[in-house]
Amino acid sequence: MKRPLVIAAGGTGGHVFPALAVAERLYGLDAPVLFLTDARGARYLEGRLSFTQVRARPLAGGPARRALALGTLLRGSIEALWALGRARPRAAGLFGGYACLPALAALVLLRIPFLLHEQNAVFGRANRLAARFARMLLLSFRDTEGVPSGLSAELRITGNPVRREVMERAPMPQRDSGFGLLVIGGSQGARALAERVPEALGRIPPERRRRMRLALQCRAELRGSVERRLRELGVAAEVAAFFPDLPARLRQADLVVARAGASTVAELLHTATPAILIPYPHALDGHQRANALRLERAGAAVVLDEAEADAGRLAAELEALMDSPERLAEMRKAAGALSPVDAAGAVAQALLELAGEER
Repeated sequence: MKRPLVIAAGGTGGHVFPALAVAERLYGLDAPVLFLTDARGARYLEGRLSFTQVRARPLAGGPARRALALGTLLRGSIEALWALGRARPRAAGLFGGYACLPALAALVLLRIPFLLHEQNAVFGRANRLAARFARMLLLSFRDTEGVPSGLSAELRITGNPVRREVMERAPMPQRDSGFGLLVIGGSQGARALAERVPEALGRIPPERRRRMRLALQCRAELRGSVERRLRELGVAAEVAAFFPDLPARLRQADLVVARAGASTVAELLHTATPAILIPYPHALDGHQRANALRLERAGAAVVLDEAEADAGRLAAELEALMDSPERLAEMRKAAGALSPVDAAGAVAQALLELAGEER
C-alpha cells in the first residue's frame, strides 16, 4: 500500500479550507492522505473526508493558561507522533493554526520533509516556528509581511487554495432584477456586520432600498431581530446563519460586504466579486487588514476600518457603488486578474514533488 501524504491544519476555516482543497485534489490523483486537525478544525471536515484529531491549544493568556496550553500541545504531539509513526508518510503539508504544532513536532522528530503554506498577507505565529524546518515555503501573496529571514526553504508563490465548490466554474447564474448585495461576516464578525448593514440601509432612500436583493449571514440568535429590522425598512432579504450555496451566491452578487479572512479573500478573487471589506480589528497581527489592503491596492475592493464603518459611511459607500456599474465592472476585472488559476493544484504538485513523485 502506498504510504500517505500528511496534511495538517486547524482552528479556523481560514486554515482548514485551503488544506481541504489540497487534500481533495490529492485524493483525485489517487494519492492517500492522512489529515491531522484539532477539535475546532474537525467541525469543517466532518462528512467531507476522514481525519485524525490531535489535541491543540493556542499559547495565549496568562501564565496558567499558557502552562495548560503547553501541556495540551505536548499530549497532541504524542498523538501526532503515534499517528505518523504508524503511517510512515512520505511528506507533509502544514497550513497553519496551532493544530500544526503537534504535527510539526512529530515531523521534525521523524525527519519527514514538509512544506508550509501561508494563507494570509502577514506570516502567522505558528508558521514562524515551522518555517525554520520547512523544505518549501508557499505564499498566497508575493509581498507577504513578516516572513522570517535566513530561511533555507524553497520559496514559491501559489496563491491560496479554495474549496472545490468555488473552483468548479459553473456558468454564471442569471442575475435577478435589482441590486444583489451579499453580507458574509465569518465566525467572529457576523454580529458586527449584521448590526451595521441594516442601519446603513436605513440611511439609503426607500426607492433605492426597494431595488435591493439582500442575502445576509448572521448568528442564529440575531436572526429574528435582523429580519424584523429589514422588514421595517422594506428590504427584500434572506437572512441565515449559513449559506450552503455560497460560491453561487458570490458569483451572482453585484457587491459583497465581508470581513477579510484569508479564505473569504481567496473566494472573492476566484469568483471575481467586488467587495466592501471591513477587517476584523482583533485579528492577530492585523492580518485581515493586510489581506484587505492587497485587494484595495489592486482596485478589487473598498476597505473600511471598523472604527470608521458607521452607518453613514457605509451607506455612502453602498450608494456610490450602486450608482456606478462601470466601477463595479472594473473591480470584477481587477479581482479576476489577482486570482491564481489553480492554487490547489500548485500546492498539491509541490507536495508530490517533495515526496519524490511528480504528476
